[in-house]
Amino acid sequence: MRYRIRDMEELPVATDLKELKIEAARIALGEIRSGMRLGLGTGSTAEELVRLLGAKVQSGELRDLQAACTSVVTERLATSFSIPIRPIEELPELDLAIDGADEIDPELRLVKGRGGALLREKIVEQAAKRFIVIADETKEVPRLGVGPFPVEVVRFASKLLLDRFTTLGWGPKLRMKDGAVFVTDEGHHTLDLALPANRDIADVVNDIRSHAGVVDTGFFPTEATEALIATTTGVKRRGRGKG
Repeated sequence: MRYRIRDMEELPVATDLKELKIEAARIALGEIRSGMRLGLGTGSTAEELVRLLGAKVQSGELRDLQAACTSVVTERLATSFSIPIRPIEELPELDLAIDGADEIDPELRLVKGRGGALLREKIVEQAAKRFIVIADETKEVPRLGVGPFPVEVVRFASKLLLDRFTTLGWGPKLRMKDGAVFVTDEGHHTLDLALPANRDIADVVNDIRSHAGVVDTGFFPTEATEALIATTTGVKRRGRGKG
């Protein structure tokens, strides 16, 4: 199924990039209603949303929320603001998820996972009726895969897949953090690939997923329903319409 992007809606102007990110989060916050079941994302822009949401919860303006988090980091932050957290199995259908993205293409397809939470992000966001992406304009790209492409793999296969993907010309690197191998919240490793520019990302992802030991990839082809993108002239809203 293919999609077209509806006309962009121009939203209020802020003065610098950080303020614009906060403004995108603030506009997304306006979509949250008391009693909702929420999915809360991971990353710097999603963090701003959690802080703004926490203030509304603590003031009593938003009540009776239940939230599933895409990472331990987000869960700790949300808990510090008294946002009620529930395991995803207790919230099988979410009203709304809000999260950032590393790359956004003209079809509203995404690359996510450079923050290390792609698997939980995909689980939570596929459980949501709506998924709003909040990001700055540097995340918009003409094609996906211009930067490192995250692939979550089981530890048992990480060295094998590193060697295999190297042979295939995908330039994989085992993700490190603080001098040690980075381990996801689900106990996996992450390989960051350099995707070929002459193939559509969907075709490459099919090849990647054919290898045993791959848990999931950072390609989110249809999860996002809309986006709020912070730019130097304001925040624009992009919607997805079926066509």
